[in-house]
Amino acid sequence: LDNLLDYRRWTLRRDGEIRQAELVRGRLHGKVLAAKLKGLDDREEARTFTGYEICIPRSELPSLEEGEYYWHQLEGLKVIDQGRQLLGVIDHLLETGANDVMVVKPCAGSLDDRERLLPYTGQCVLSIDLAAGEMRVDWDADF
Repeated sequence: LDNLLDYRRWTLRRDGEIRQAELVRGRLHGKVLAAKLKGLDDREEARTFTGYEICIPRSELPSLEEGEYYWHQLEGLKVIDQGRQLLGVIDHLLETGANDVMVVKPCAGSLDDRERLLPYTGQCVLSIDLAAGEMRVDWDADF
């Protein structure tokens, strides 16, 4: 969350509405982000900006090291176990205290109709091929 303060151009999304904003300054209060946006000087009007999802242009994200990925790169990948069974596709990821968790939802051709929660760890994730749109995992399909 605090990394958002490193970026000046924001796209704000809520309920299908999209707004462009420019950050002047901001700070964190626990898990709440307070920000001053350019052209927004009225406190009551500023309150109407509560609850927006803050998006950053992908072009402004820093480059990652080999083997590192942004969550948006993983979303939509097919998840295939060691037995070459399609478990589903990564719908989204969750941040937890121990490790991130992938929410894998069933898709056309998947093994079954179960949603699975898989840890995003080196022990579980065997390989990622963005070009092929696949992630290979060490995961028991019955779990």
